[in-house]
Amino acid sequence: MNSKKTIKIFRRLLADRYVYLMLLPVVVYYLLFRYWPMAWLSVSFYDYRLLRGFAGSTFVGFKNYIDFFNGMDFVRILRNTLMLNLYQLTFVFVSPIIFALLLNEIKFLKYKKVVQTISYLPYFISTVVLVTAITTFLSPSVGVLNGILKSMGRETIYFLGQPGYFRPVFIISAIWQMTGWSAVIYLSAFTTIDPVLYEAAIADGAGRFKQLWHITLPGILTAIVIQFLIQIGNILNVSFEKAFLLQNNLNLSVSEVLSTYVYKQGIVFSNISFGTTVGMFNSVVSLILVLCANALSKKVTEISLW
Repeated sequence: MNSKKTIKIFRRLLADRYVYLMLLPVVVYYLLFRYWPMAWLSVSFYDYRLLRGFAGSTFVGFKNYIDFFNGMDFVRILRNTLMLNLYQLTFVFVSPIIFALLLNEIKFLKYKKVVQTISYLPYFISTVVLVTAITTFLSPSVGVLNGILKSMGRETIYFLGQPGYFRPVFIISAIWQMTGWSAVIYLSAFTTIDPVLYEAAIADGAGRFKQLWHITLPGILTAIVIQFLIQIGNILNVSFEKAFLLQNNLNLSVSEVLSTYVYKQGIVFSNISFGTTVGMFNSVVSLILVLCANALSKKVTEISLW
């Protein structure tokens, strides 16, 4: 019986071999870059020396964690990370939903497709090109925005050199880049809503706003909640490339976040143990947050990731 079952499984694997071959690069990627590095998390409990390995490094227990929590940078970096992510959760997360709802109301299909295609384009701009464009646009000497200020008789502003402008620049550019692409999920969710519901609502005299509130939004609620849970899980993760490239000595007080701090500690200063400690703290807190958010969502909306 077992041999027949084995042959049956083997035949099924052979029949679907091309599917498994396509999955192979993804599996290899996750094994090499996601799971295998977990074996090195114990580095955070050592005064690790790269050339000596674990055998030649001193075990220090929770010393790196204590130094991190008691350090002068802990509160500042955690505050900067949380502030940026809360702004992203408030504006960058909500903007695709609003954009998708507005786009769904357009009945002229050709115009709708043109707007949708144009809105996708910023997402495919690399972070380096995006930051270069932002730097040029906001330049105090050749920037368009400062050119307008000059024409109005006002003094130029070095936007990226003033801490107060860093977060607005970061969030506004993220909205511009991510709104169109992120809206795809919600536009896809619209297709699952039964058109009969709209016909019944119109027959009952419901206007566009009531249809939106009572049919459209509940119809995409699952997609919204799932995306929200994913965002909660990433609440301590800020785009490293963008934050690092927009960073300078003048705005460092608000632009230094956990991801850039890990890079500097682990790579620039070769403090591998301390960098791993900060990364470990980031991962554990993110896991706790997503578990709590998932439990709350399951209790309130009966929607969860698992």
